[in-house]
Order: sequence, then structure tokens, then C-alpha cells
Amino acid sequence: MDYVQLGRTGLKVSRIVLGTMNFGPETNEADSHKIMDAALDAGVNFFDTANVYGWAENRGRTEEIIGTWFANGGGRRDKTVLATKVYGNMGVHGEPWPNDDKLSALNIRRACDASLKRLQTDHIDLYQFHHVDRATPWDEIWQALDVLVQQGKVLYVGSSNFPGWSIAQANESAARRGSLGLVSEQCHFNLIERRAEMEVIPAAEAYGLGVIPWSPLAGGLLGGVLRKQREGGGSRSQTGRSAAYLEDDANRAKIEKYEALCADRGLEPGEVALAWLLTRPGVTGPIVGPRTLEQLDSGVRAEALALDADLLTELDTLFPGPGPSPEAFAW
Repeated sequence: MDYVQLGRTGLKVSRIVLGTMNFGPETNEADSHKIMDAALDAGVNFFDTANVYGWAENRGRTEEIIGTWFANGGGRRDKTVLATKVYGNMGVHGEPWPNDDKLSALNIRRACDASLKRLQTDHIDLYQFHHVDRATPWDEIWQALDVLVQQGKVLYVGSSNFPGWSIAQANESAARRGSLGLVSEQCHFNLIERRAEMEVIPAAEAYGLGVIPWSPLAGGLLGGVLRKQREGGGSRSQTGRSAAYLEDDANRAKIEKYEALCADRGLEPGEVALAWLLTRPGVTGPIVGPRTLEQLDSGVRAEALALDADLLTELDTLFPGPGPSPEAFAW
């Protein structure tokens, strides 16, 4: 496993990030623990979660599963760079209630303490804003985070789903306060969804943020979905954006060509999609969210997969990017 520094920090993280969203809803606690043990054994030291992960009626369950895994000892916590998120409503009062979500100083303080309790740890390595809060001023947000950093509860701060201008706004505000600011951005980025290349990734590079792509397989579309459908079983039915994408004949043809391209080279589509992200400028590592040990193994193999120039050109032709801004949307 290769390691890189997270953005402009001195923190070294693995180039594959273990996503934990499936822990609880899809994968039981015992199997989740096995996946985390296997990840550490493979050299994956960067684990990503969020306070809202879990069932709708049991938000926080994923953090609890990670917490019981830490409690098993064996140096698990010390070996792990732990990232979690704040923003979503946890439903602690059983119904939507003022100040139970977003990025007010009050919610940040409460949410951080609650996450620490569920995770059974005394600090969060990377505390990420799960979304932009347009109603809360950055001076308030950074004041709350400065306190958490001073208390030793948070080491670094990152963003998720931020536009480029919010990354700039956040870090300019932090600089005026003498704070480190954002060190990472977790964005929706894969071969199919490349809009982040216009402004989000350039902004992240300019401000020294590591880019952490989520949904690297586009909801399973880049994981050999059509082949699995032909073979029968073995693949969950597509829903939401993925299902809508395949309903378009032109999009379905693209996926067919992609799978054929991978098959011609004897490569697994999902591993190619992950390896492609690792060639992108500014990318620290994609989030792999396995439900099984086999899916984790595939993600780890992708880290060692080298894509030649011809294949990269073919992928770029099949799934062209938007191009840099402002040229992508102006003259």
C-alpha cells in the first residue's frame, strides 16, 4: 500500500480509503469488524464515516460499530486515521428540532461530543463538514472548530460536497483567523461524474486540500453491472441515479463499451475505475465502501493497478471530462 500526505498536511494516509456507510445497514457488526481488521492488514489506515450513517431510525450505528472495534484493542485506534462528519440531523429528539443539525457552534459542539462517545475515542483525526451551511458565518464555524482543536478533540478539518467558491471562502476566512482551515474535500467524482474537475478540484489543489472521491464506482455502474446482470444474481438491482442512467440507451451503450474495454485487457471494471481515480491530479484516494471482504480485496488490488497511456486515452474518450473552467462554460 502506498501512502501520501493528506493535502498540505504532514499526515500520511493510504491511497485507498475505507468507507463504512454499509456497516450496520448492509453488513452486521461482526463482519464489519472483520473488514476493518483486513483493511489494516492490507495497509489501509484511512477510515471514513459520518455521524448520520446507520439506519434511518438508528443514525449513529455505524460510528458505534467502529467504536466497539476500537475497544477490542490491539492498537486499532492508534493505527487508524479516523474521519467522520457533522451536518445532518441525528433525530435525537425523535423529530426535527432547532439546532440539531448544520454547522452552528452549538450543533458542532454537541455533535462532536456525541461522535466521540459512539466511537469510543478521545479525538477525531479529520472532522468533515458534510455539506455547506449557507446560514452560518464562517467566523462562527471556525471559532467552534478552534475550540475543539485546542481541546484536542479534533486534529484536522475537511469539507464534503463543497463547491469551489466555498472552499475558497472557508480557507480565506480561516487564514484571517490564523487557523489551518480545510485540508481535504470529499466530492462526488468518478469516470461518469467528472464535473468536479471544473472548479472543485482546481480550488482544492490551489488551497492544498487532498481530494477524496466518494461513489468511485458511480453507484455500481462502473463495477461490471451489465456483466453481472447477464450472469444472473450477484448484483443488487440498480436504484436512484444509477437506474435512471441505464434507462438512457446512449448511457447504457457507454457502459457496454467500458465493460468490453476492460474485458479485452483482462481487467475488472471496478478496479479500473478506482485505478483511474488514482491517476487524477489532486486525488488522495477514493473511498471504497465494501459490504464484504471480497469487495475490500478488489479495492486494495486497484491501488496496485497501473493503467497504461493507451487505456487512459480510451477511457477519456469514452467518458470525456468537462474541461477546465471557465472555458468549460464560457468562450
